[in-house]
This record gives sequence, structure tokens and C-alpha cells, in this order.
Amino acid sequence: METNYLDRAKMWLSDSFDEQTRAEVRDMIDNNPQLLEDSFYRNLEFGTGGLRGIMGAGTNRMNKYTVGMATQGLANYLNECFSGKGISVVVSYDSRNNSKFFAQITAGVLLENGIKVYLFDDIRPTPELSFAIRYLECNAGVMITASHNPKEYNGYKVFWEDGAQIIAPHDKNIIEEVGKIDSPQKVLFPTGNLTPVIVGEQIDNAFLSSITSLTLTHDAVERHSDIKIVYTPLHGTGIKTIPPALGRLGFKNIYHVEEQDVSDGDFPTVVSPNPEEPTAMKMAMEKADSIGADIVLASDPDADRVGLAVRNNEGELQLLTGNQIASILVSYMLTRWHEKGKLTGKEYIVKTIVTTEMLSAIAYKYNVPVYNVLTGFKYIAEVVRHNEGKMTFICGGEESDGFNAGEYVRDKDAAVTCCLIAECAAWLADSDKTLYSYLEELYKEFGLYREKLVSVVRKGKDGVEQIQAIMSQLRENPPKELAGSGVFRTVDYLYPEKTGLPKSNVLQFFSNDHSVVSVRPSGTEPKIKFYFGANGPDADAKIDDLVAQFVKQ
Repeated sequence: METNYLDRAKMWLSDSFDEQTRAEVRDMIDNNPQLLEDSFYRNLEFGTGGLRGIMGAGTNRMNKYTVGMATQGLANYLNECFSGKGISVVVSYDSRNNSKFFAQITAGVLLENGIKVYLFDDIRPTPELSFAIRYLECNAGVMITASHNPKEYNGYKVFWEDGAQIIAPHDKNIIEEVGKIDSPQKVLFPTGNLTPVIVGEQIDNAFLSSITSLTLTHDAVERHSDIKIVYTPLHGTGIKTIPPALGRLGFKNIYHVEEQDVSDGDFPTVVSPNPEEPTAMKMAMEKADSIGADIVLASDPDADRVGLAVRNNEGELQLLTGNQIASILVSYMLTRWHEKGKLTGKEYIVKTIVTTEMLSAIAYKYNVPVYNVLTGFKYIAEVVRHNEGKMTFICGGEESDGFNAGEYVRDKDAAVTCCLIAECAAWLADSDKTLYSYLEELYKEFGLYREKLVSVVRKGKDGVEQIQAIMSQLRENPPKELAGSGVFRTVDYLYPEKTGLPKSNVLQFFSNDHSVVSVRPSGTEPKIKFYFGANGPDADAKIDDLVAQFVKQ
């Protein structure tokens, strides 16, 4: 352990920090030098989306002091940007441990800096926070959430006045202002003399009305309103919006996993509250089997991602990937827009660079333009904002179970996604089809697309260095072939002048047989992600070969 870690930790033993924090630091100094190093070897980085980290004492942890410092930097930037105007921010939080506390700290610091604050009366999903920013005509928003991360984590997402997560130049400018707050002593922590405006039910109703107005096949829902759907919020915020939204659409048989309706930051019934992981869906799928339901829906803690399981041809429940969900919904929406005569040539969809190319093939059929953007829904929202008033955003998706439709919410939204999935199932039922058989039809029409994500976890300081070494090695010695097929194109997103997209630490390799491999370190977790894509009748075998080539556990 280097001395500077210890020196930095000892600073947290001063009277500037509360007794609980001081006790936690003293215990690390006396008994756990490894934990002390990880807690203090750096400052928790305020990245392009905000903060995310393990909760606890230390400069590299989520706690009242790091949250307060981030908020002070944000407040300074807001006061600089909107000087002389009445500034307002809406703050929301999810069901994680300390989320309400961090939200109250955030609201209090903003208030002390002369900024009006709207604070939700209880947990709410990230998409509703996005909606509320524009509904309340705020300058920004803050969501306290670590999305689908394990229970030890929490986070702090910053949104701008368009309802989307911050992008350039605001992200870099806020990072610079936060960097200037190098001590908790520079933070105007709440004194208790100022109070936020509490909001809730009115925004709930406006939010639900907006997303349910996007229905495309209401008559089919009326005919098949008895479809059995099992839904679980995985102890998170989706309970606030998703069952009410499905009910407003007209679906009558929404079954809950009662144990998982309980908002609990320990996520007691799952190892990880990530609907991409089969274990998170286990209880809901068991419930579906017990009652004979055909659709299982799950949302992550802040209700922006959706997991989906459907019956296959043998009647067994099968999990679909984010790519498959997006393919079904893009096809459904473009088909219905076409049938209803709504395609005028000024509509478009958006996908991320690591999302299945099947979306492009579907859009090409209807002559609908496709925008490819960097990973992260904020880049999809950036396209929406750029085209606002000129073109119409139909929908957009990413491989990690994120999807959105319409322009009310400027982030991925589990509520509208669940509504579209259920409505699509009703539409298909008119033709005695299922979501699974519809996906098979798409593969027959557009070719078999297969994708796989493999995440390699490397924790701590050493892990960061290992991930950097992997990226350096791939840049210095890029592969000449992908599973036996020659690489004809390599794209390094560190060079925006070549890609036309913002700078990002991502590499992509394209082969002659239409395989693609994308590699990127996660911006929010201690892992490096490998995205594999293949097309053709032997796509599954290609994926296996690609994984074996790149992933060294």
C-alpha cells in the first residue's frame, strides 16, 4: 500500500466527516489494508453519465460526501449556464440502499445553491425522470440509481433539459466543474432550512397517458385482453409504472411475483437484478408455468431494461435476447406504421453499433433510414433531439435489453417496451401466431442473425490495468481473421475524424463472411465486453468459434 492512500484516508478522520464514516475508515486502516487501498487509491470518477460505484467510505466510493461534491460541481455548472434565469432540477431515485438518502443530499445541495428542486415522493423509474424533466420544464434532472448492478453499488445519472443523459459539451464541462470540488468543505451541504417541491401522482398520470398513447393495435388488445402475462420488477421501480400501463392498455390478466414486488435494495430473491441474466427471471418463469402464462416480463431496478421469456414451439418458456426483442418490436412497429399509412419518408429508427444488424435489414424493407450510434441510449436521444421537428423517431434499441418508442421519454423505457410487447402478442394472436413464431418468420425472411455478449470481469486497480492492456494489445496487433474469415475492416472509435461519431474506447472488426466483433471496456462496471455477431445458417457455430478466439478467461 502506497503512503498516499493512507494519507488520503487519514484526512477522512477529521471532524469534517461524521462519526460513522470515521469509524469505517479507522477499521479499514487497522484491519483491512486491501479494502483501504481500493477505497482511497483514486477519486470516484465522475464520467460522461455521472457516478457509479460501490457504496462505503472513501474517495473511490458512493457516499454522502462524493455525492455532495458531484452535486456541488453540477450546481456550479448550472448556475454558470443559466445565469440570471430561474433554474430548476427534478430528482428521482430507485429502490437501492441509500438511494433516497443520496437523493435528499442531492436535492439539499442544489437548494443551497439557489436552484429550485422537484423531488419525487417515492421511488420512480429512470424513464419517468426523463419524462418529468420536459413535463416540468426543468433545466436538468438527477436519477439516483446503479441500474442493474449488484446490490453493493449505487449511482448518480445526470440528465439535461431535453430529458436525455448528458452528452458533449455538457458532460465534459460538468466533469471539469466536479473536478474543482476537491474537498467536502467546498460543498454547500443542506442545512434543513430549504425544502424541495414534492411531486408524484400528477406526473405518473401524464407519463402513463403519454406512453399508452403510442398504441398501434388497440382493437387486437380488446380481442385478446385475457392474455396471461407474468411481470416482475425484481424489487425495483417498475412496479410503479408497468402494471398500471398494461392495465390502461386493456390487459386484464397481469400476474405478479409477490416476493419480488417488494422494493428492497438487497434484492433478496436474486443474485443480480439484471433481467438479461436467466437466474433473475427464474421465479417469474416458474410462476408462468404454474398458471399457464405465455409471456414473462421483467424490468431492472430503475425500470429502463426489459427481460422477456416466451413459449417456443414445444411450449417451453425461452428467454429472448435484447437483440431479438428489438427485432420483433422494430418489425411490428414498422409493419403497423406501413399498414396504417403513417410512413411518409420522414421517419427513422436508431440502433447502437453493437446491436444486431437485423434491425437495419428490417428497416431497409420499409425504406426507413437507420442511424448507428455509440453504445448508450444517450446517443439515440441525441439523434432524436437533432431531428426534432424535422423527422419522426419511431423507435430505437440496443442489445442490452434497452428499447424505446416515441419522443416522450429520451431514454430506454421498460414501460413502453412492455406495452409494445404485449400489444404485439395480441396482434399476432389474431393470426394464431406467437412472439416466438414471429421471430422465426423474421429469421426466414432476413436470414439467421446470432449475437452473443461475453463480459470478462477484472476488479480493482489491477483489473483496470489488465483491461487497458487487452485494448492496447488489440490495437497493436489486430486480428487478421475472424474464425477463419479474413478481416476486411477495422474501426477504432478513438478517432472521431474517421468514424463521424464521438471519441470512444471501442474497437470493431468486420470479416468477409459478415461476422463482427466489438470490444469495449464498460464505462460503469469493472469489466471488458466482447460483442459477437454472425449471420447465415451456420451462425451459431461461428459465434462459438469467435468466442474461443477472443475470450481468454
